[in-house]
Amino acid sequence: MKAVPAWLVFTVLRVLTFTVPFVILLLLGIEGWLAALLAAVIGLCLSYIFLRAPRDTVARGLYEVRHREKEPVHPDADSEDAAVDRAEAGRSTDPS
Repeated sequence: MKAVPAWLVFTVLRVLTFTVPFVILLLLGIEGWLAALLAAVIGLCLSYIFLRAPRDTVARGLYEVRHREKEPVHPDADSEDAAVDRAEAGRSTDPS
């Protein structure tokens, strides 16, 4: 079975850090817009304090994807390079 991607785990945890306080505040009878605002602040604080490891994992994964060491290899790159080399070789031997 495949492992769950780190970004999915982090996203679900972030949604839960908003949803749980939001539902609790609504059950306490606080107005919807105020409950949403307070839940957003609470969720931000909880996420900052408790979700450091998942956040770092996602950030590291994004960095690795963005800064790969090797260029992506295209299937026809070798044949294109060979065609360019042949064209340049033909030009260099042509006296005109």
